Amino acid sequence: MNYHFSAYLYRLQYIQRWSLMRSTAPENVAQHSFQVALLSHMLCSIGNVHFARSLNADRAAAMALFHDATEVFTGDIATPVKHNNPRLLSSFRDMERVAAERLKGMIPQELTSVYAPLLQPQDSPSGSEDALLLRYVKAADHLDAYLKCVWEVAAGNREFAAAKVQTAAKLRGLEMPEMEYFLIHMAPGFEMSLDELSAGSDGGQPVDGADHML
Repeated sequence: MNYHFSAYLYRLQYIQRWSLMRSTAPENVAQHSFQVALLSHMLCSIGNVHFARSLNADRAAAMALFHDATEVFTGDIATPVKHNNPRLLSSFRDMERVAAERLKGMIPQELTSVYAPLLQPQDSPSGSEDALLLRYVKAADHLDAYLKCVWEVAAGNREFAAAKVQTAAKLRGLEMPEMEYFLIHMAPGFEMSLDELSAGSDGGQPVDGADHML
């Protein structure tokens, strides 16, 4: 018997994000998932090192890699579309559940216990490790969107100016010290050119950290 789970996930590279906005650099769901995995791992590691957490950064990265897997069937629905209408959002959540079930049906039975929780982490019991890590994955998801806006605005694309402000407000509302650390110490590099990054390769000071303190 053939299982098409991995073949479908590879097709996430064909699902484009930010479809309603003019971008200087196109982004697909596979790229986004990789970036959210990087950020999830980083936020958890910051929490462990600087804020005495005991977070499984590797598990968070794995969860992030699969957090938008269902979009291979649903596509990426723009945030202003799905979040401005409760009925539409509810319908989209139902679509996500159906898509997750379809993907689970493509996993070899002996691997289902490994991958099924990664496809539907929102079903994890309250207080479980995955439920805790899901908060960090969601934070990383918002952070990746913010960094996309930062990058676009830095490139002179005013299309993302309002989204940058709105996303910054979401990050502020998280009240997460790991996020504040990242924004102060790591986010400024996203506004720098390659030459500027290379000149500061010794881990030098940010160009202007004030904008990232939210």
